[in-house]
Amino acid sequence: MPRSTTFSLSSDDLLHLAGLIKTWGRELGFQQVGITDTQLEAHEARLNTWLDKGYHGEMGFMTIHGTKRTRPEELEPGTQRVISVRMDYLPAEVESAKVLGQPQRAYISRYALGRDYHKLIRKRLALLAKKIDQQVGGFGYRAFVDSAPVMERALAQKAGLGWFGKNAMLLNPKAGSLFFLGELYTDLPLPVDEPFAHEHCGSCNACRSACPTGAIVDDKVVDSRKCISYLTIELHGAIPIEFRRAMGNRVYGCDDCQLVCPFTRFTNTTQETDFYPRHDLDRTSLIQLFTWGEAEFLDKTAGSPIRRIGYERWLRNIAVGLGNAPWSEAVEAALWARRAYPSPLVREHVEWALEEQRIKREARIATTPPTAQ
Repeated sequence: MPRSTTFSLSSDDLLHLAGLIKTWGRELGFQQVGITDTQLEAHEARLNTWLDKGYHGEMGFMTIHGTKRTRPEELEPGTQRVISVRMDYLPAEVESAKVLGQPQRAYISRYALGRDYHKLIRKRLALLAKKIDQQVGGFGYRAFVDSAPVMERALAQKAGLGWFGKNAMLLNPKAGSLFFLGELYTDLPLPVDEPFAHEHCGSCNACRSACPTGAIVDDKVVDSRKCISYLTIELHGAIPIEFRRAMGNRVYGCDDCQLVCPFTRFTNTTQETDFYPRHDLDRTSLIQLFTWGEAEFLDKTAGSPIRRIGYERWLRNIAVGLGNAPWSEAVEAALWARRAYPSPLVREHVEWALEEQRIKREARIATTPPTAQ
């Protein structure tokens, strides 16, 4: 933390400041702001159990920081409170379920349709910190947006922003789960908000039933190794064959467990233009995306979260989507055009997709009357 407060604030001062922080946060475009302490013992125990079972897969970054993830004061010495913020991201007029039902089109997780959220939220947090600094005359802080070992959902729950759904996502009764989170670690001893203790899921299991790969293995427990978001974004090697058909046309991330949640219907669409779809990514065909050269991929994903998976895994994911698409000459032609691609990873997925297309083509021929062939 760069600075510490140079004078003591009374309890009334801190209470007034907490109210100002929430007002400023809303003015800066955050839909919700909460404040919590740094005590995460219960969440630490659950995290360790999850890690012990290997549910993090290849996400080694989940283990290399020791207890810094669950003990904020170890990550950033001097931290006494965490200001947790929520920003909704769902663009207006985006037809999520409709695209999932059109297997020739590519489905990209709704959070990734526009520009990368990290910079936008971090800038807003910096502006919030500046307002606090001007009010108190100097304080210590550090901003995070999914950029360090931070238990953002656990902190948000403790700060009153929502509860953990059965899909392990943070749910809010007025916003579902289609939002980003950010944090300001601070040395200010601010009054804390009540944790969101009541869980509204009840007997609903819509998210678990909707998961295409059965990745939600228990209440609030996701085996990442089965999750399509993990498979298409975090996994660097070949996508296990047993999950490829279940991926359907999902080429970057998966929103199924969120889209079926009853609370998603309360989600307000975002006013942040940076989150609006770019390059028609909310409606583009698999074939069109598969024809992008690497230079075009880099150009059209500039400033996008999609850029992080790189061109090779982009082609890998789309090849699976094309294998799952209904048979057509155009799909087969697109796959044949990539059959000799230099990457063994891409070639293996293209071969799988061509075999899937061959099976569908032969099945179609077998069921087509001779007069119509």
